[in-house]
Amino acid sequence: MYWQRVARAAGQLCWLLKMVRRWPSSPSSSPTSRTSDHSSPPTLKQPSMAPTRTYKDHAVGVICALAIEKAAVEAMLDERHPPLKTIQGDENSYTLGGIGKHNVVVACLPAGVMGNNSVTECRESIFPIKIGLMVGVGGGVWSRKVDMRLGDVVVSQPDGTHGGVVQWDFGKMEKGGVFKRTGSLNKLPRVLLNALQDIKIRHMTEGDKLAEYLSTMATNSSRMAQTFGYQGAEYDQLFEATYDHERGDTCDGCDQDRVIKRLPARTDPAPRIHYGNIASGNEVMKHGVTRDRIANEEGVLCFEMEAAGLMDSFPCLVIRGICDYADFHKNKRWQPYAAATAAAFAKELLDVINKQEVDELGPASE
Repeated sequence: MYWQRVARAAGQLCWLLKMVRRWPSSPSSSPTSRTSDHSSPPTLKQPSMAPTRTYKDHAVGVICALAIEKAAVEAMLDERHPPLKTIQGDENSYTLGGIGKHNVVVACLPAGVMGNNSVTECRESIFPIKIGLMVGVGGGVWSRKVDMRLGDVVVSQPDGTHGGVVQWDFGKMEKGGVFKRTGSLNKLPRVLLNALQDIKIRHMTEGDKLAEYLSTMATNSSRMAQTFGYQGAEYDQLFEATYDHERGDTCDGCDQDRVIKRLPARTDPAPRIHYGNIASGNEVMKHGVTRDRIANEEGVLCFEMEAAGLMDSFPCLVIRGICDYADFHKNKRWQPYAAATAAAFAKELLDVINKQEVDELGPASE
């Protein structure tokens, strides 16, 4: 099957949005009037009711493929909006809420669902979503130029010949047996490119807020503090690309002499943010030699799978927390923390995006 399970998560969101025009708006409530002087004594004035919202009011779409990714994004919401009426056939897992001035719909493929929805449906319909963020985990590429560590964040940004995302397993064979990769994500809306520039300038002058948001998440939920917390530098090991994993779910049995010494050691566990190309494919990258070869050829900082399902259909910014090094030593220990760092960046990014500019955009899938 060409599209992987995670790509279908994007298709599920597109299906959700496609149905928006069929959902009626919720009727607004009106205050009850008193009809006689014999009514009950006047009571204290009640606080004004929250505004009635429909799906059309949520202009920002956040796509997640895993439950931990969606949980991390939900933890970053400033407020939750009441669920709205769904329609028959809608099996999406989604949450409505707000981050800053933006209304957000967070979507994720339900567990165990292997739907047939194709992301090509996005091309055939009009959707209210104006900008999209794909938020989750990915495999990082360390180099002497880019000191990538587990928990760091990689953000897709046009670099070189690519527009921020390149499909590493899609292309054509050219003269001399050279494989040329041709898959790329649609150009990002100018509002997102402006936001990337703005947030980089803010971080240069004021620093980032990722640690603050992660601390708030831990304070608000002791359960998430345990599961989604920083895992410790002693568990952040990068092995030589040619050395494969020995056995088991952890690297306890792997040869520690094959661990790459990355100096200087970080004294601050706070995640760093990297901008550049992200490699997306229909297969999991878990081979160190292949990882390094493709990274050198295409200038990519990270490997993931989900964005491949959105090629030319739903232009979005891809935000990845690094949970492994895309080699045979990958495991799930760092996934929750990496999901949280990615969600924290998404929250801060939305803070610099101008809502008026978003409102003036057309649907993201056009």
